Amino acid sequence: MPGRLLLGGLRRREGREAAREWVGVGSMNDHADVLIVGAGTSAGIAARHLAEAGFKVVCLEQGAWVDPGNLPGNKPEYELAGSKNWHPDPNVRGRREDYPVDHSESDLPVWMYNGVGGSSVLYGGIWARALPSDFRVRTLDGLADDWPLTYEELLPYYQAVEREMAVSGLAGNPAYPPGFEPPLPAAPIHRTGRTMAEGMNRLGWHWWPGTNSIPTVNRGKEGQCVRYGICRMGCPEGAKSSTDVTHLPDAVALGAKVITRARVARVTLDERGRANGAVYLRDGHEHFQSASVVIMAAGGIGTPRLLLMSASDRFPDGLANSSGLVGKRLMLHPYAASVGIYEDDLENWLGPAGEHIGSMQFYESDPSRGFVRGAKWSLLPIAGPLEAAEKWTDPGSLSGEEFWGQGSAARMKSFVRMLQWHVVPEDLPEETNFVSLHPSLTDSDGLPAAKVHYRVSDNTRKIVDFNLARTLEAHEAAGAKKAWVAGRNFMTGHNTGTAKMGDDPATSVVDRFGRTHDVPNLYVIDASVFTTSTAVNPTATICALAKRTASYIASNAREQEVTA
Repeated sequence: MPGRLLLGGLRRREGREAAREWVGVGSMNDHADVLIVGAGTSAGIAARHLAEAGFKVVCLEQGAWVDPGNLPGNKPEYELAGSKNWHPDPNVRGRREDYPVDHSESDLPVWMYNGVGGSSVLYGGIWARALPSDFRVRTLDGLADDWPLTYEELLPYYQAVEREMAVSGLAGNPAYPPGFEPPLPAAPIHRTGRTMAEGMNRLGWHWWPGTNSIPTVNRGKEGQCVRYGICRMGCPEGAKSSTDVTHLPDAVALGAKVITRARVARVTLDERGRANGAVYLRDGHEHFQSASVVIMAAGGIGTPRLLLMSASDRFPDGLANSSGLVGKRLMLHPYAASVGIYEDDLENWLGPAGEHIGSMQFYESDPSRGFVRGAKWSLLPIAGPLEAAEKWTDPGSLSGEEFWGQGSAARMKSFVRMLQWHVVPEDLPEETNFVSLHPSLTDSDGLPAAKVHYRVSDNTRKIVDFNLARTLEAHEAAGAKKAWVAGRNFMTGHNTGTAKMGDDPATSVVDRFGRTHDVPNLYVIDASVFTTSTAVNPTATICALAKRTASYIASNAREQEVTA
């Protein structure tokens, strides 16, 4: 059938031979069955799955492969490097592959990493599935929207990617339905976790050993965690499951191609309105990569930026944007932290970090609290004395002492006695929070920068204030000498929701499989598609959705409309 792919459900060898039946432009030497824009977390999951299924896959990545030897975690100056060259804010890093993000009209900056492995390179490795209630917020709470799929539908994909991402943890967490069984054993609960767990037990509150995408046993290409405790700055041992370690090398070995330093300028369409590839800039030259299917995997800021940059006569307001929702409903998980300082040395520096323990005691809605939805808590170490200085910021609870000045040397050493609870709230979607193209600011290739418009909602503030107050109670119950809320402002979290998933093309950008309603061979697989943000770290759900979309593409290849 013209315009459709005559391929599906074949083994890898057969798939590679049958791929010659794809209808598309370009020669078989350069034409891709599937072009993935980005080579980050979701891209790695999809690239490996599709390469295993026999598809010719090309990833265009504006950054480069990470040399573990350059990561700062095993170097004396690790905190200084983490505050500049390896900072999660692209405006602070300022590398050529980063594009500027204007957050002058946002309560928060945005964090992300541009390079192979994407933000999974710099994430902490905390692994948390969304809960069943997260998919039914409209039904349960009368706000936002229900997802077009359920926890049960996503369950087999959660289970599959947890094996691929070497997730470690303890089965039986009562916050989840039965069946959450991490494939690797949990990391030891050392003094930090035990100290806080005893306090939570005194209060009768839920806690559970940390579930992290950090292998606790040697898995060959992934080493066993050596407990540096600096997971948020990348792992120099390759013992944290970022997709540049877990997936993309395998995808390349299976024939996938990762083109680095390739900054995509726009996704292109044929005369029938089907995606047929992308124009990208590399080393000052413009190139075109043709493809039969295009997958967007550039993240919650990068994907809407590129869709808006790909405006055309057919889509004057941005590619796949007939709903007007591309870039809208940005959710950032504005999180906050409380810190306690304890009498004893807790060996706070010892990893993984990752979370030591987590709590979902106040996750679900309770109308008596005056807000809807809730938050997840993660107990984290203090990375070092510079982070201790940053978090030592509540003069009311510290008798007016400043960190620096008289006694600062002793306070620098005190970070080993500090614990922090991170509170991640549900951030409900609002169309007034959005990503747009900057009218004048550009990246190093002259492409428009992203501009973020974001205000923390009253409901989110109430969630955070309530939960921070409870974390101070937890510190007290655990025996803290002093406890305080760290800083006066929210910290930035995760970038979700800017290409909403839903059944109705008038009120969403992609369908339940991540396929855009407007362009049948254009998919989105990153956190842009989140209908609601949930109150958990999004990586598990990003990976599960990417696996589900890749499986859908592979299983339905015979019926997939492509460029003609």
